[in-house]
Amino acid sequence: MESKKLDIFGFFYKYGTILVTILALLYFSLTLDNFLNFNNVTNIFRSVSIVALIGLAITISLTIDGFDLSVGAVAGFAAVIAAKFMVIWGFGTVMAVVVPLIVGILIGGINAFLIIKIGIQDMLATLSMMFLLTGISVTFQGGSAIYNFMPIPGGGIAKHTMQETFLFIGQGKFLGIPVPVYIMLLVATLVHIFLNYTKYGRYLYMIGGNHEAAKLSGIKINRYKLIAYVMSGFLSALAGVVLAARLGSGEVDAGSPYLMDGVAAAFVGFSVLGTGKPNAFGTLLGALLMGILLNGLVMMDFPYYSQDIVKGIVLLLALGLTYYKMKHRA
Repeated sequence: MESKKLDIFGFFYKYGTILVTILALLYFSLTLDNFLNFNNVTNIFRSVSIVALIGLAITISLTIDGFDLSVGAVAGFAAVIAAKFMVIWGFGTVMAVVVPLIVGILIGGINAFLIIKIGIQDMLATLSMMFLLTGISVTFQGGSAIYNFMPIPGGGIAKHTMQETFLFIGQGKFLGIPVPVYIMLLVATLVHIFLNYTKYGRYLYMIGGNHEAAKLSGIKINRYKLIAYVMSGFLSALAGVVLAARLGSGEVDAGSPYLMDGVAAAFVGFSVLGTGKPNAFGTLLGALLMGILLNGLVMMDFPYYSQDIVKGIVLLLALGLTYYKMKHRA
């Protein structure tokens, strides 16, 4: 009887996320006339693109048994920088994309320095960075958003605007599919290949699985922790660039609401197909699951202020499955 129970648990651990996603699709498609039309499906994918990118950044940090809480703040900071470069300083699209990505890499490096060299626990270091970046973002722009023709302190209005080539990153479509969807799928594929088919990805998993064993195997732990946090910073900044292009403005603290959604997506991904570890496609599916649930509930006139209840339930179930499985393995 016990083995049967464990087999049932194992089945739901492996296929529960996929099963819930399919059931949600079936339920909403049967109860909502327009749920599965092309426009709504692409809208779901576009709506989760930022969450997925943030979730992938968190996934990278989780591979080394770390946890980057600064990802939302990095995204918001990158969005403000991108908008300021165009609207206030008049730079083009290339600078508005490249500079925030470089800043994201530098922030990832600073996080790694605080964790590796100073010895601050990863969650505390990245939490401190989150508050620091949020404060800088607000101070950087005096607490206001950056948008076309905005009033400038001291009088006048901004003479420059966000360029169409930049806005295309967040608002454009190719073959009827939003550009952020292509970016999300491309990044998820590249992260999957990196983690599963390169020695760097395998070393990250080894460090996260058993730090001491990885060290005794000759793996340079600090180097790979640096790689993980730099990649996390880069992906977070990329999410911020896409977010700024999608909104058409640089919203102060715009990335913060995506933090917990990204965390939920990453931890839901642990249980997809029973991998039991952070993985790119699992995170992508986790983001899509939440997007499907929230989209369907909104179409059913579910109060928007209650959406966090759904997110909380999904995260609790994902964490419950993951940590129960870890405890059972132990």
